[in-house]
Amino acid sequence: MRNKLLFAFAIIGVLVGLVSAYVFGIQRKPQPPAFTPASNPYDKGIYANGIVETLQKSGENINIYPEVSGSVSKILVSEGQPVHVGVPLFQVEDSVQRAIAEQQKAQAESALAQIAQAKASLKNLQDQLDKQRTSRDLDPRSVSRDSLDTAQNGVEIARANLEVAQKQYQALSKAYLAANALLAKYEVRAASEGTVLSINTSVGSYVSPQGAYDSYTGGFDPAVVMGNLQSDLSVRCYIDEILIHRIPIPSQMHARMFIKGTEVSIPLEFVRIQPYVSPKIELSNQRTERVDVRVLPVIFKFARQKNVAIFPGQLVDVYIGEQTSAPEK
Repeated sequence: MRNKLLFAFAIIGVLVGLVSAYVFGIQRKPQPPAFTPASNPYDKGIYANGIVETLQKSGENINIYPEVSGSVSKILVSEGQPVHVGVPLFQVEDSVQRAIAEQQKAQAESALAQIAQAKASLKNLQDQLDKQRTSRDLDPRSVSRDSLDTAQNGVEIARANLEVAQKQYQALSKAYLAANALLAKYEVRAASEGTVLSINTSVGSYVSPQGAYDSYTGGFDPAVVMGNLQSDLSVRCYIDEILIHRIPIPSQMHARMFIKGTEVSIPLEFVRIQPYVSPKIELSNQRTERVDVRVLPVIFKFARQKNVAIFPGQLVDVYIGEQTSAPEK
């Protein structure tokens, strides 16, 4: 009986093994890709990572930092809002500096009043001296020499007091102008025309000339980032240093941008090369990588496409070559 059970279990084990081998050996049809991966459209094209930016004549997006430190009391614009030169963007709490400026103003006004008083005193003493001189000219015995000298000394003292008051007023006026100029820096204004792309602070948050602390990345970001969304957009590409020798000359350079996650590709127009090879950065959070690799920034521009949503800060794939395998569309 025992041997029969052993043979039965062995047969069952063999059957289970065969069925398992058949089931796991069935080839399942792979799922189709969500989108077609970007392929090199050039015969000898080179690949580069790119990030979309607003088109600037030089530099990158406009990063705005306050020149003073403090907590933000007001935010006067919203993201996506077009602004002109001089438009206030946000306000840093300025009660202490405002009190200092008002105190300097009061001291300057007090010094101005002292100048008026010193001028009146000088005029009064000068008039008395002139009268004594006139009287002495008519009758030398009417005014003593001692009285005339005393009146002359009084005029000199009054003139010296007036000069001291004027210098004091000039010093206090300069201090007031400096305090008022510093007070104006607590209201951060747009230095150029553009569009507010992002506001990286909020009312009550602390900002400094280093920027605003980002609790997600652990770094400091510009308080406000601006750009020009009224014109074409640009793409900043970072080409690895080992591929720099393969970059075509600008007059023969063609490039095409592929938007990640889609099958959309857009032709690019060469703008300029930043002729300085810099350390490679990770575009996703702008942190310097701990690798000994350097890259060359190349800037292209492209016209906005209908029904294609593209925003500054978006990462794209870029291929650069001398000629395209198909006509540019």
